[in-house]
Amino acid sequence: MWAITKSWTLWKLSLAVIVLNCLNTAVAQTNYRVTDLGALHDGVFGCAMGLNNKGWTESMDGFLDASGNFRGRAVINVSGLKIDLGTLGGPDSWINWGGINEQGEAVGLAETSVLDPDGEDFCTFGTGLTCRPFIWRNGDMTALPTLGGNNGQASAINNRGQIVGQAQTKVTDSGCPPYQTALPALWEKGEVQQLPTVEGDPDGYAIGINDSGQAVGASGICSAPFTVPLHAVLWDNGTPVELPDLGNASNNQAVAINNKGQIVGQSGSPDGMTFYAVLWQNGTITNLGTLPGDFAAFATGINSKGQVVGTTLDSNFNPSHAFIWENGVMTDLNTLLPANSNLYATMANKINSRGQISGMATVLRGEDAGKIHAFLATPVNESIASSVSAVAIQPPKSTILTDVRKQLLQRLGLSRLGH
Repeated sequence: MWAITKSWTLWKLSLAVIVLNCLNTAVAQTNYRVTDLGALHDGVFGCAMGLNNKGWTESMDGFLDASGNFRGRAVINVSGLKIDLGTLGGPDSWINWGGINEQGEAVGLAETSVLDPDGEDFCTFGTGLTCRPFIWRNGDMTALPTLGGNNGQASAINNRGQIVGQAQTKVTDSGCPPYQTALPALWEKGEVQQLPTVEGDPDGYAIGINDSGQAVGASGICSAPFTVPLHAVLWDNGTPVELPDLGNASNNQAVAINNKGQIVGQSGSPDGMTFYAVLWQNGTITNLGTLPGDFAAFATGINSKGQVVGTTLDSNFNPSHAFIWENGVMTDLNTLLPANSNLYATMANKINSRGQISGMATVLRGEDAGKIHAFLATPVNESIASSVSAVAIQPPKSTILTDVRKQLLQRLGLSRLGH
């Protein structure tokens, strides 16, 4: 009888191994159909950041002006339709890493027609106009209040309508005079609330929020016009919790949190020379690393299944590859795109519950070759004979991508590494 029981147990274990192997194979064979979302008005730059479970994206679409500044508009893409969200009186609007919920409400930052009295360029468009956080709903853009200062920006909105971002106070920042101190902010029902920083940091921002109202972001010091993130932060019921780092209190920020409380972002390497994509869960930090040949990485999206997306960067801190991380493995998204795709994915920004991924990519061929387009990647069960990474073994060079690097790193607070 003992022998029969033992045989039955061994058979069950063997079956479990077979099933797990099949599941792992299925995960490895997940491929994607890519939709090129282009750029507004045939501009040179498009990057899909926000993404909801309907597959609607919020992107920043723009152009490079004569002074080398990226200018443009916040845009919602719905089934091939581009909706320009407009501005608050100035010429430009933009978004930060997310900002659209299931109701189609969207948030971001937009210029007004008023010059900043301190000469600050908070929106970084090079215009010197004041920059205000906004909410867009039912076709109308509305400014959100600041904490008494001139500028602010909204980064994310959950399905309860809670919004997080950053807003200036009336107090002059001693580290960046004459600029005003910029602090993490939460907006609810039109009212703004300051979120505390950690470690006595004078500045900070919130950048992600889940449907339970848990927010994530960073606190640090002013490096005009941005905050340099020193400490990654979770706000739970408004109380700040400092998240662990990889051994260096620099370049740490949390970017996204799912409804299970799993958090992703990046953390500075112990030697302070680079930064890596990380996952925080149950009070611990996991280094997701980077892809072979690349020097740095950051994670910006995580869905309810724990799938993580983000970007790896080369030794010059240029965006190099979009990645998806799942079951402990980081994979170049380009290896999962069909060879006939005309896009080489350099950034993956968000992933929804359906596994769709928003991001930006370099156009490989045709009249738009070298331009940067927003994309939406949708998982399919089709196998591919070869991938786009086999066609473009090295990431395609793009002067536009190099130009966007500086603004990208500034918005991440990492310009000290990428100068």
